[in-house]
Amino acid sequence: MDLTSRQRQLVFALTVVALAGLGFFLLHSGIPGHHSPKPSQRPAAAASSPPAPSTPVAPPTTPTQTGSSSTASSQVNIYQWLPFTKPQLAKAAGVVTEFSADYGTFSYHETAADYTARMQNLITSELAQVIGRAYDTPGVAKIRTQQKQVSAGSADIDSLRAFGPSSLTFVITIHQKITGTNPGQQSTQYAVTVSDSNGGWQVTDIELASSGNQ
Repeated sequence: MDLTSRQRQLVFALTVVALAGLGFFLLHSGIPGHHSPKPSQRPAAAASSPPAPSTPVAPPTTPTQTGSSSTASSQVNIYQWLPFTKPQLAKAAGVVTEFSADYGTFSYHETAADYTARMQNLITSELAQVIGRAYDTPGVAKIRTQQKQVSAGSADIDSLRAFGPSSLTFVITIHQKITGTNPGQQSTQYAVTVSDSNGGWQVTDIELASSGNQ
């Protein structure tokens, strides 16, 4: 029987729909001989899994859990998000600690030049002038001389407060053991900023933690 043009178009359209339906059926059915991506992965995963134990398995001990947590944490490299490497941070922390210990160390018979000389490789020339002027402040210098003060300083880093592309600000506690006519001990928290200068760190600022370098 001859089909009209419209009938031929209708038959063609029905044929396309039927083929599309068949393709969908073959892709998503579980008939034998068909290997779609998802069904083929499930048997492999099941085959590789160990058989269920016949007796209950005790939960992991605390050391095992801690070890697993540590392993997972060690895989996270936080330095990929920071503008400096781990060695750079360690070097900057070393400079800050050494400077802070020197900052808290002095003797009443030292001049400002003597006092700042110990720090000259750790600080900028501008900061050396600021520290020298503070050391020579008349009231402070007079008490230091009258009480024959000698201070032994040490320092502990408390935290990293801020950082930029070439600078880091640490919160650090400086401990001082003072001898003389009025001996004693004191600990003061400072914010100390270091900047990267030609591959080396130098201290550029020191202020009380409660008032500066926020």
